[in-house]
Amino acid sequence: MDAGAIATIVGLLGACLVALVLVLVARREAGVQRARAAEDVASIKDDARAMLADVERRERRLTEREHSLAADRTEVDELERRARADAENAAEAKRTGARTLEDAERAAAQRATDAERAALAELEAVTGLTAEDARAELTRRLVDQAQNDAAAQVRRAEAQARRTAEARARRIVTTAVQRLAVPTSTQSPLTVLPLPSDEMKGRIIGKEGRNIRSFEALTGVNVLVDDQPDAVVLSCFDTERREVAQVALEALMADGRIHPQRIEQAYAEALAGADERTDAAGHDAAERAGVGALHPTLVRTLGRLRLRTSYGQNVLEHLVETAQLAAALAAEIGADVEVSRRGAFLHDLGKALTAEVPGTHAAVGADLARRHGESATVVNAIAAHHDEVPAETVEAVLVQVADAISAARPGARREELDQYVERIDKLEQLVAAHAGVRRALAMSAGREVRVVVEPSEVDDYALPQLAVAIARHIEADLAYPGEITVTVVREIRASATAG
Repeated sequence: MDAGAIATIVGLLGACLVALVLVLVARREAGVQRARAAEDVASIKDDARAMLADVERRERRLTEREHSLAADRTEVDELERRARADAENAAEAKRTGARTLEDAERAAAQRATDAERAALAELEAVTGLTAEDARAELTRRLVDQAQNDAAAQVRRAEAQARRTAEARARRIVTTAVQRLAVPTSTQSPLTVLPLPSDEMKGRIIGKEGRNIRSFEALTGVNVLVDDQPDAVVLSCFDTERREVAQVALEALMADGRIHPQRIEQAYAEALAGADERTDAAGHDAAERAGVGALHPTLVRTLGRLRLRTSYGQNVLEHLVETAQLAAALAAEIGADVEVSRRGAFLHDLGKALTAEVPGTHAAVGADLARRHGESATVVNAIAAHHDEVPAETVEAVLVQVADAISAARPGARREELDQYVERIDKLEQLVAAHAGVRRALAMSAGREVRVVVEPSEVDDYALPQLAVAIARHIEADLAYPGEITVTVVREIRASATAG
């Protein structure tokens, strides 16, 4: 054999040997796998047996529960049958009881009706009144008692409210007034100008009185040089003329040259500067009152009020004082300070236009403020400060209060004697016109009125209503500064003479 055949045979033998080894290894692994599979099968069989036993136990328990539920259902059905039977018996008993109760109630009602009729007949026979008359009398007495009780409760409530309100109002008003240190603003138809030197009086008079006659003829103002040694007095009821004369005379005294031509020149300059003085007065008043952002027309209108008076009180000074009072009052009670200040400062704005525009100064001022950008609350405060329209905000009420305080301050205003007497007489006549009033007496310069009533015509319960009615009558028919207190007195007197 050649070497190639031998090599082939050797290779085949080697391959067979390797295949045999692989077969042996595969058989060994297969045995191991069979052993593992047998173990797994045994374990699965054990688990299956355990699960089968558990299922059998559960089936037994389920069967037992089914038997128990069947027994319970049977018992429940029995109980339901018994309950239905009991309910039917109870319903029947209830129907029977209801019929019995109705019969008893009808019988009792019939007996009560018979007894009531008998008692009513006996009562009518004893009292001599029918049921309708007795009912009407009882109603009248109940109404009278209710009215008396209501009046008594109203009096107690008013007394309590008055005690607390007066104490708080007194504190608030006192605090607001004490924070202001303003002089009285009463004006007179005179202007006093101090002289820089004694010789100035001679210059003002001029040669043979030429200068003073020229000045008086040109300005329409009387110049009094003999009333005070170191001053000159300008007298005129027209405040605008008096102001122009004052400005012109001050300019003449500052210049030192006084003659008819210079008087005419100074008077012309004083007239030309009237608008500038008006604007300056308006701006100065607004600054003192703490009110800003005013329309120029409103500022000029306010400046014109520097020459207006009310009962002798300068209106522009009154506006400044009222604005300060309203702001202080608003701060004390927690209201809007700026709205109160602005409304109070503008509340008499219409007094500068009443001669030019028809209507009350409150309505004219409110319309002017509305047309120049003021808010609705400020406009209402202006229009309502004399109760011509209802006050819509607490700030409008504060404007009324501040206005009354400023006008009622001692020394703020003055009246002529005949006007004062006429107002007092009208107040007493107005009060005396009420039914039951025996006498009316005005006191405290017309700030209080005492009313004495006839005891036989006015009882104690009617006193508060009469006082309120008189106060409302005064508010509606009488113009007056400040407030008027109405005190109603009912007095019964008995007298006898011995001897």
